Amino acid sequence: MKMKEKVTQARSNPYPYSDSNKRYYTYDYYLRQTFGGKCAKIPIDAGFTCPNIDGRCGVGGCIYCSGRGSGDFAESSVLSIEEQYRRTREKLGSKWTTDRCIPYFQAHTNTYAPCDVLRDKFEQALALDGAVGLNIATRADCLPDDVVDCLASIAERTVLTVELGLQTVHDSTAEKINRGHTFADFVDGYERLRRASDKIGICVHIIFGLPEEDEKMMMETVREVARLHPDQIKIHLLHVIRGTVMEKLLLEGKYIPLERERYIKLVADAIELLPPDTVVARLTGDGMAESLVAPEWSRKKVSVINDIDKLLYERNSYQGIKY
Repeated sequence: MKMKEKVTQARSNPYPYSDSNKRYYTYDYYLRQTFGGKCAKIPIDAGFTCPNIDGRCGVGGCIYCSGRGSGDFAESSVLSIEEQYRRTREKLGSKWTTDRCIPYFQAHTNTYAPCDVLRDKFEQALALDGAVGLNIATRADCLPDDVVDCLASIAERTVLTVELGLQTVHDSTAEKINRGHTFADFVDGYERLRRASDKIGICVHIIFGLPEEDEKMMMETVREVARLHPDQIKIHLLHVIRGTVMEKLLLEGKYIPLERERYIKLVADAIELLPPDTVVARLTGDGMAESLVAPEWSRKKVSVINDIDKLLYERNSYQGIKY
């Protein structure tokens, strides 16, 4: 008698852009489809600043941002790009068994400099051993025409992803967090990148748990991003980092971090609203363990992601079902 084949979560998964139990377009799946296997992203600190730090549109930076401008996992900007890349590759050697790497200009605003300076930095990264693509994190209000043209040129030669920090579509929140630009500013920069080249991949960052935002406001951000139809999205949990304005608000009782179960539900709700072919490059951000103040539960990142997967399965849901 022939045994009945067991139907696994992976085999019963209704979501098309997956070869596992994941019911959303994972970054791992994207890398394998694009490059033929896993890639290691290597954070680079090119020594740039931000317009809401140096006074162009504000000082102090975003209230949740560390002094490294989200570049906490990169080597020091005192080192050359090549040396940063080499050291980080060595550190990741035990974790990543791959020769494919993507230099990631992560710290601060990586298009906030004269075009010739940017071009020199990007060319150095493109020439690194094993580099198969390039990721550049920046702000949509720091994309003048000459920089956009430079990015379009690079996209002709490599797999380029420009990561744009949006965080929220609500200008009232943007003002509270000292973001320094409006949602209209963001859309302008986003659309100029889109018009410049269809080869530029765009990744939009949003944050859940910003001060005074409720579920309705957070889902409004998701819906507006879904309308833009980015190539990728990163969903971050707001971490309270030591030494930031957010820590001060927390200690004064003026901010309450998201609870674990609430965050898991928010992310599952967001996944349902996203375009089915948008890569979900992150479901929750990483905070440096030694500087994280709250929420404490965010340290167990894998457990949180597993429970998001479980909730989607229990709902019999998947990315784009409500798009």
